[in-house]
Amino acid sequence: MPEKSVKVVLPGLLMAIMLAMLDNVIVGTAMPRIVGDLGGVDHLSWVVTAYVLGTTVSTPLWGKLGDLYGRKTVFMTSIALFLLGSALCGFAQSMPELIGFRAFQGLGAGGLMVGAMSVLGDLVPPRERGKYQGQFAAVMAVAMVGGPLVGGFITDHANWRWAFFVNLPLGGAALILLALTLHLPKRRTEHRIDWLGALLLSIGVTALVLITTWGGSQYAWGSAEIRGLGVLAVLTLVAFVLVERRHREPIVPLSVFANRNFTLVALLGFLVGFAMFGAITFLPLYQQIVQGASATNSGLLLLPMMAGMLLTSLVVGRAITKTGRYRIYPIAGGAIMIGAMLLLAQLGPHTSKVTSSLYMAALGLALGFLMQTTMLIAQNSVEIKDLGVASSTATFARSIGGAFGVAVFGAIFNHRLHAILGERLGTGAADKLASGGGGARIDPQTLAQLPAPVRTAVIDAIAGATSSVFLWSTVAAVLVPVLAFFIREVALRGGPAEEAERTLIAQEG
Repeated sequence: MPEKSVKVVLPGLLMAIMLAMLDNVIVGTAMPRIVGDLGGVDHLSWVVTAYVLGTTVSTPLWGKLGDLYGRKTVFMTSIALFLLGSALCGFAQSMPELIGFRAFQGLGAGGLMVGAMSVLGDLVPPRERGKYQGQFAAVMAVAMVGGPLVGGFITDHANWRWAFFVNLPLGGAALILLALTLHLPKRRTEHRIDWLGALLLSIGVTALVLITTWGGSQYAWGSAEIRGLGVLAVLTLVAFVLVERRHREPIVPLSVFANRNFTLVALLGFLVGFAMFGAITFLPLYQQIVQGASATNSGLLLLPMMAGMLLTSLVVGRAITKTGRYRIYPIAGGAIMIGAMLLLAQLGPHTSKVTSSLYMAALGLALGFLMQTTMLIAQNSVEIKDLGVASSTATFARSIGGAFGVAVFGAIFNHRLHAILGERLGTGAADKLASGGGGARIDPQTLAQLPAPVRTAVIDAIAGATSSVFLWSTVAAVLVPVLAFFIREVALRGGPAEEAERTLIAQEG
């Protein structure tokens, strides 16, 4: 498609990307107030896990539906579903309600990122896609900067419910723009949707996430509940593989994993999602409770991380378009991520805001090297007909990594929080402060009303739990540059040689 036509469609795609990213960061900033209103700091990770889990299980289905029925209608449907979920979250009256509505919202969110990436893949060849994906990454960075600011302003000056309602005008504008500007060829073929495969995958992934969330906390690792979930996960995932091997149009064609590059970037996506989403979920709580930042200022404290991501995303995107080379970038990003996680593991009750901002800037640089480059490699590794599946599978890998990361690190966070509070205040007080019931309302307002010794213990516990999360995330980060080293440099489609070949064929024809 001519560049002029792509630029007409681009604003609608960018708004959809911003919609997906804004929700994550706005809600993250508002979480301390949500916990303070609805109660249950031990449920904090579940608000995120439910959303990520909904996103994870629906992503492959959105990608496949786009391949089969056309990307425009499917993409716009996912946006509408996401907006409905946002409205329901805004009206939630309890933590269980909010968790359920977040899962529903996540079902729509699963189609936002993969839809935008797949539409871009239809419009632009891989060689030219780098600069546009750089713009996608830039919008993500802007959203992740603006999101905490918007979320902080809403939290400080309005009600946390507007953290969800704010999605509605932006999503409505995206729907109108896409309806007017996006024109893709319609497909007329017979289809058989792999509903059984989608169901088995959803059950299997949900069971695994529940194991990592409940194991060792709500239930003992050897309990009947955890063993039962383990058996359910194994059986459903084995059945999923068997179904995918026999289905005419599988939701996740296993053949794409025969390509080494695709398999590697899928694993990289899982690890990046695991380390990134799992770790940064707890940063706003650390900033507001330990560093005493307001909700708005906690958004400003994330600015260095987003600036680092913005800078490297733009530079890397244009460099790939110019040179056609990409292998070095995920290797460099993985190496920087290791250092960033080790630095963030040093966060403590007395770490200055300047120091923590520098640590987060390092993490932003790593993400700028990794996020869009891995998607580009995934799309270049498959045939055009499987573009949607490739995009959704790569996004799925990152999402499932995030789901596991939030669940695992949520368990680590809660364990360390209970342990430190128990050492300082006793088991009874620790349960009252950090577990279910009316006492589970650790937010800045409640903290200020506590006696000085209790307040100090809570601050130390939050800082220690956050540090532990980043230290454990380093384990996943170490594997990123190792796997990236084995990526092969394969020529990107749409380069000069391919264009010359196309011209020659046309002339001979």
